[in-house]
Amino acid sequence: MKATGDGGASARLGRLGMHLEVATITWNVVEAGMAVVSGVLAASVALTGFGVDSAIEVISAALVLIRLRAGLAGREPDETAERRTMRAVALCFLALAVYLVADGVAALVTNARPQISPVGIVITALALVVMPTLAVAKVRTGRAMGNALLIADAGETRLCAALAAATLVSLALYAGLAWGWVDPVAGFVIAAVALREGREAWEGELGRE
Repeated sequence: MKATGDGGASARLGRLGMHLEVATITWNVVEAGMAVVSGVLAASVALTGFGVDSAIEVISAALVLIRLRAGLAGREPDETAERRTMRAVALCFLALAVYLVADGVAALVTNARPQISPVGIVITALALVVMPTLAVAKVRTGRAMGNALLIADAGETRLCAALAAATLVSLALYAGLAWGWVDPVAGFVIAAVALREGREAWEGELGRE
């Protein structure tokens, strides 16, 4: 972490960065819980996948928080433990992608149709407000700190917003036009993103400088 200005200003920026990560974790926990429950109840591949992806992202955000806290305290992070955790995160993303593809193919073959999920529409719509706001704040704070880690994590936050948009579009199209195929197709999109995130996590790139 590069200090900008005096030590007090640097410490304030460091604390702000940590607060942003805490906000991200808190929101993702709420988002994941509501999306998974409503997705399972509605039998929605996309909504369930979006919720599970949000849950996995909690671990990544927690690692960023730990690194920021260690930097503020002048300590070195435990990179060995982080590497093991990220490998576990990568396997979670891989399992999510496999589940979404298998479930999506089965839904298309059997012409299965989910139920309309008002809760899913609300939570994904809220995510389109919360996540971009957090991303902008992370970029501004990261630039003020000279901290590439926080700026990189803002990219992950924007990606979550993109997934929320894809899920919301699929839910809205199904609610309005009863196109059953849009739900598994949106699930395939989330699966592709999960594979990318899994590769980055395995290589130690997810949320890194």
